[in-house]
Amino acid sequence: MRATLSCSNGVRADSRLDYIGDTGAFKAQTLYIATRPDRVRFDVVSPFGAVLSTLTSDGTQFALFDGMQKVFVSGPAQDCNIQNFTKVPVPATALVMMLGGEAPVLVHEDGDASIAWESGAYVIRVRSLHGATQEIHLVPMDEDFDKAWQEQRVLVKEVRVVLRGVELYRAQFDKHHVAKRADALVDPDGIDDDVAPSGPVCSAMLPRKLHFKVQSSGQDLIVENRSIEHNPPIPDGFFEQFPPGGVRQQRSTCRDENSAPTSP
Repeated sequence: MRATLSCSNGVRADSRLDYIGDTGAFKAQTLYIATRPDRVRFDVVSPFGAVLSTLTSDGTQFALFDGMQKVFVSGPAQDCNIQNFTKVPVPATALVMMLGGEAPVLVHEDGDASIAWESGAYVIRVRSLHGATQEIHLVPMDEDFDKAWQEQRVLVKEVRVVLRGVELYRAQFDKHHVAKRADALVDPDGIDDDVAPSGPVCSAMLPRKLHFKVQSSGQDLIVENRSIEHNPPIPDGFFEQFPPGGVRQQRSTCRDENSAPTSP
């Protein structure tokens, strides 16, 4: 799995979010960039292209600007801050991996993981150091199906994590397509320096659709990527925000509690 996606350091996507949960239902157009290990930026845009809200986290500092409510929220880059926005109880590192088509793996001891071939997929089961269990479903790419397992490239189809008998989340990956590396960022006026892509040429397949389900709360989030690219250019300060004038500022006070830790 990791070898299949080794050329990708991050992704940029133009997507549609569909959410149903305890706070109601909403649909949103979103532009996001997620780069390893834990840097993310989500811009929610209107049908006319105006940015309605922006979430950024550079792995150290978190910020959320809500242009509709004129509120700027900031604080340390704790997982709960991002979870409050995405509605999915996963750490930032795990979210970045899954948006990039890879399954996070729970921290575990040697011998606490197994693999079996079931119904056309490799099923990996992990018992973590923190009491959670995990299932990862991998399928060989069609053209590699008849190769020896050591030579097969694989696609992630499902990740499921259970903690103390409660399913924390289930993530399903679908509609895999070949994705290209993003182009360099070029200033048409020639004033600013060009920004090169953030990684090598890459054509690994990525999911166009991710479906996150949270059984305990009934939350359901679908991310439908209309376009997605590897290794986008990252301008300086892209994962930082500062409060604009005339907005109400708040400090985030959430605490991380239920996220299942992943391996480095």
